[in-house]
This record gives sequence, structure tokens and C-alpha cells, in this order.
Amino acid sequence: MMTDVESARRQMIEQQVRAWEVLDLKVLAALACVPREEFVPAAFRDIAFADMCVPLGHGQSMLAPKIEGRILQSLEIQADDRALEIGTGSGFFAACLGQLARSVRSIDLFADFVATAADNLRRTGAHNVSCEVMDAMTLASDQAYDVIALTGSLPIYDGRFERALSVGGRLFVVVGQGPAMEALRITRAGHGEWMRESLFEVNIDPLLHVPEPSKFVF
Repeated sequence: MMTDVESARRQMIEQQVRAWEVLDLKVLAALACVPREEFVPAAFRDIAFADMCVPLGHGQSMLAPKIEGRILQSLEIQADDRALEIGTGSGFFAACLGQLARSVRSIDLFADFVATAADNLRRTGAHNVSCEVMDAMTLASDQAYDVIALTGSLPIYDGRFERALSVGGRLFVVVGQGPAMEALRITRAGHGEWMRESLFEVNIDPLLHVPEPSKFVF
């Protein structure tokens, strides 16, 4: 059984993640090291390594492996970085961040997600990751992170997250409404200066409690 799991993990990395232009060896090692099967809900263990989003409840999903790989690669995470994840889910992506960064803070609206993720992280030895229940829309802009990853999309861009970056810090965010949303990397270049780079198109679940586009009534 263990051989089958390891074979499935290798196929995930080689046939999905690498095939989507994720070539950073540190990122590939992180995805190989964190036991994805330990973070997938029991009912979906058979598709832990599949090229698909895995349902978690509350209308939320665990991102497909190739998307997680692209996010990690785009953030260019350094060993001394302080990272923030918005959208804890199962805790898998936070554990991957923890393989690359010095420390990770992960926040989520749902207490059951946070409790399950914290248990998953403890069980798999991710000791540099902390999880807490929090609404991302209350995030203070004076908390300087080197890396911020939003694992849910924003229908319209919200500048509060870029303001929580340290100078030189990188933010990954997906903006827009389906079916084609734009993945962006925002880099804080100075006290009041940010650089924006378009990365790729993707469609992921939206964050909750975020601003929505105005709806016109005719």
C-alpha cells in the first residue's frame, strides 16, 4: 500500500505539477515531503493525488496540486520568510509553506477547518505553522509579512493584503469571477510602491465576506 501511495505521489509531481511549468526544486521537494493523503478528508482519500480540487465542506475545496505548486513557485519563498496563508482549509498548503518559510500563520473563517488543520499539522510534524479562526477582512495592514498567499479568489481586488507586506514581500492573489480569473503576484517595492505581475488564468473558489462588484439593476 505504501508503495502505491509513493507511486501516486511521484506521478502527481511529474505528470501534473512539473507539466504545469513548476520546476523549482525546493517547491517540488516540499510537495513530495508533505503527505497530502494525510490532509484529504477520509471520504476522498482515493483521489488525494488526482488533478482536481477536493471538496472540504462549507462550499470550499482543497486546491489541485498543480495550482498549489504554481502558487509556491511564484512566491519565491526564502528560508527566513514570515508567511501568511489566508484560507487554511485542510492545512496541506500551510504545511508546504512551512517547508519553505521560517514560520507560517494560517487563518480561516471556519473553526472546524482550523481544528482539523491544526490536528493534521501536528500529526505530520509541521511545527512552524500556527492556525487560527479569523476573518481575513479584519487583517491589520501594519503586520509585515514577507509572503502572503490567498487560497481563495477575490471578485474585485482589495488593497488591504498588499499593505500587509514588508518591503520586498510578495503577495499571491487570484482576482475576478469565473470561468477565467487572473492570478497575480504583487511585490512591495517601497513604503507606498507595489509592482503587479500577471501570472496565469485559473478558476478557484472565492473567499467569503469579501467585497463584491456592484450589481446594476436596469
